[in-house]
Amino acid sequence: MGEPLGLLQVTVIRGKKLAIRDFKSSDPYVIVKLGNESSKTKVINNCLNPVWDEELSFTLKDPAAVLALEVFDKDRFKADDKMGHATLSLQPLISVARLRHIVHVSSDGETTLRKVLPDSDNCVSRESTISCINGEVVQSVWLKLCAVESGEIELKIKLIDPPGTK
Repeated sequence: MGEPLGLLQVTVIRGKKLAIRDFKSSDPYVIVKLGNESSKTKVINNCLNPVWDEELSFTLKDPAAVLALEVFDKDRFKADDKMGHATLSLQPLISVARLRHIVHVSSDGETTLRKVLPDSDNCVSRESTISCINGEVVQSVWLKLCAVESGEIELKIKLIDPPGTK
């Protein structure tokens, strides 16, 4: 776990059908964690289908890394309410990045290299694709939130090679 495997850019795109934690709505925000790094989106007031479209960056060091996210409802006078959590194994994304170097995938256009299907071992809510888009490995994924009545979060994850590895 010494040398970085690359820069992980996580775009928190939007949430869908998030749980109500205030009277009629919620004020959601997302905390994304990778290893000992964490980052937070802005709060979207009075919204159960928020659009964040925020890019968060992390250094990827562990080939068995798991991306974790937690959704909270911002409260003014008490502790923020939990609105669910989800995890995503980054192994498929890392495997595709390595495969791309081995088979020399073209850097022009878009090539789908792998699909990740929902199952009991992941929080993926619908089929997710991992593609090589103009030379970058990108995964588009919807994650179902756990420990909550409802909710999904859409992410776009991009793995950028460390300098000097192209």
